[in-house]
Amino acid sequence: MRFSRFFLPVLREDPKEAEIVSHRLMLRAGLISQQATGLYAWLPLGYKVLRKVQAIIEQEQNRAGAVEMLMPTLQSADLWRESGRYDDYGKEMLRIVDRHKRDLLYGPTNEEMITAIFRSYVRSYKDLPLNLYHIQWKFRDEIRPRFGTMRSREFLMKDAYSFDLDRERAVEAYNRMFVSYLRTFRRMGLTAIPMRAETGPIGGDLSHEFIVLAETGESAVFCHADLMNKPIPGPEVDFRGDLTPIVSDWTSLYAATEDMVDMEEFEQSVPADKRLAARGIEVGQTFYFGDKYSAPMQATVTNADGQEIAPHMGSYGIGLTRVVPAIVEAGHDDNGIIWPVSVAPFEVVLISLKVGDGDCDAACEKLYDGLRTAGIDVIYDDREQGAGAKFATADLIGIPYQLIVGPRGLKAGEVEIKHRKDGTRENVPIAEALRRLMELVVPARLETI
Repeated sequence: MRFSRFFLPVLREDPKEAEIVSHRLMLRAGLISQQATGLYAWLPLGYKVLRKVQAIIEQEQNRAGAVEMLMPTLQSADLWRESGRYDDYGKEMLRIVDRHKRDLLYGPTNEEMITAIFRSYVRSYKDLPLNLYHIQWKFRDEIRPRFGTMRSREFLMKDAYSFDLDRERAVEAYNRMFVSYLRTFRRMGLTAIPMRAETGPIGGDLSHEFIVLAETGESAVFCHADLMNKPIPGPEVDFRGDLTPIVSDWTSLYAATEDMVDMEEFEQSVPADKRLAARGIEVGQTFYFGDKYSAPMQATVTNADGQEIAPHMGSYGIGLTRVVPAIVEAGHDDNGIIWPVSVAPFEVVLISLKVGDGDCDAACEKLYDGLRTAGIDVIYDDREQGAGAKFATADLIGIPYQLIVGPRGLKAGEVEIKHRKDGTRENVPIAEALRRLMELVVPARLETI
């Protein structure tokens, strides 16, 4: 992609409405545009990040045995009346009446709909276990939308729903999603700590919120500091095996949100020098809730003895439009965003210091073609602007590697590579530039898989 053909409306000044770093930088870098209170358009640069986040989530859900589908945004109110949640959910639910006077709602979550789909097609215990997921836009009419897409009214969410014969097997499904989430967030460059959490309107008696520590987080959290450095299961993890040891290891150290914290237990179980009281951003949550939905909605299966039983269920959410600002909160400096390679909108930005110069243009075109042929996601800054403005934009939008081509360097047969993460620079021969960038980008991709 060329800058001259891309839509990237960066801002020079900090937006007045932005309260936190991620909101400010996402607006300034042209990732999002506010359309109304709590409603945002995802502009091309931001949408590329969102799609890369989605790809990682899909890969890890599929790896863990979940099956992808897609449900509509609008749901029948009758389904929610069956479960008993229609009147309980509150003003956050956007209720709609269509032209035929039928009650609908813009889905804030999908437990009822997935249960209705399940009961229409699944009849036997032989069809279990089953885990279905989708990635879809949802709406909750927040009383106070804030912090950009961190707490917006419309948001993109991955929600998975597991169905199992009994509690024991349902907890096994829960553990698969627990481990999948550990891997998912680490691949995005985040350290997300699972913490005991309140189940809220979803219900159930087992839940964890996955929290990224940040000063701007909405929730107070209390945990053992060693959780920040625990190893994440690698690609060799067997999701068909017993994952209890991994889950037990992660849950053996104290970690709870402010809704669930027991300060006496926290102080007794965590040494004083290991107590971490901080604020955090919730990027995902897992729930086990048994037959809370399957029983009242009569979603039953026949067991091996011929009895009709209600399956045990769990649900597992990740807020994609919360994850992106969480990544920005975790990776930025005074000049802008610092993206991990795994979710960066582009892996390399090619900067021409003198557009119109024959040698610069020729070198840039050759490098641009070579990078694209090699499969590197590159954006070429071919605008007729000064070097300072180009460097400022490159730093602001946070592309991991900057490939800088100028007349002086070309005379010496060299180009410059700047590492956005730490600001280091290296001069390399033009003929070695592509190989060097492959050495940098490819391992950074693979280390997260």
